[in-house]
Amino acid sequence: MKAVEFHLPQDVDKSFIVFREKGDFFPAPWHYHAHFEFVLVNKSTGKRMVGDHIGYFEEDDLVFMGSLLPHVWVNDPVYLERKAKEQADALVIHFTDDFLGEDFMNIPEIDNLRKVLALADRGLALRGDTRTRINKLIREMPPMSGLQRLSNLFLIFDIMSTTSEYDLLASPRFVQNFHYDSSDRFKKITGYIMQNFDKDISLSEIAAVSSMGVTAFCNFFKEQFRVTFVEYLTTVRIGHACKLLSQNDRNVVEVAYECGFNNLANFNRQFKKLKCMTPSDYRKTLAIR
Repeated sequence: MKAVEFHLPQDVDKSFIVFREKGDFFPAPWHYHAHFEFVLVNKSTGKRMVGDHIGYFEEDDLVFMGSLLPHVWVNDPVYLERKAKEQADALVIHFTDDFLGEDFMNIPEIDNLRKVLALADRGLALRGDTRTRINKLIREMPPMSGLQRLSNLFLIFDIMSTTSEYDLLASPRFVQNFHYDSSDRFKKITGYIMQNFDKDISLSEIAAVSSMGVTAFCNFFKEQFRVTFVEYLTTVRIGHACKLLSQNDRNVVEVAYECGFNNLANFNRQFKKLKCMTPSDYRKTLAIR
């Protein structure tokens, strides 16, 4: 079973990812990525495979994994057959070791955290009071502002730095022997989007950038990014809009057009869908008049 490289969408106004996975079952395939990752299961049961370790997950299961460690969560048949009373539900946090700058991992205050991050190459299943405390902090994060989220993440780091309540998952031999294949296709796609998101980008145009046909590109993008190209592009545009709204030199109409929206009503609709408030209300939360 070959692991695929995987990428979750990240808001341009956020330094790390907080993502809710909710549906009939968890659809991610056997995969890896460059990020460190927390996976907290709110609802669902099944098997999880982390490296060469196979275990079982249920409600409140919490795993912390290092960069490039392949893994997959496979729901029990009742979920896969869409017969469960409740949807599968999990919260995922992704961050890179340099998400706060290249020197972040070298500051003396995180000496103990560095040791845990090294162990995370094998995957850690958290347990006991550690799991209870971290689960609470993660569940608070989705509706939080950026700074509040960062504060909770640092509280999680503090707990991780001193805990011994975990089980190592993958074997050292697996970690040493695992090799991954990575192409520059992902960088080409994301780079083109970041340079041109304020313009109309057709599917044929972005597919050509990736040297793929439109159908193949759509399938590749959905598999790798977990969202459609249009959904990802909208996320990038709304993230940039948040940055512009934090400045007081543009009105909402100007922000909409500068972010690639040719229709103000659509901008307002998409903004509210992603941020659960209108652009004007978002600006008010930043105390900008």
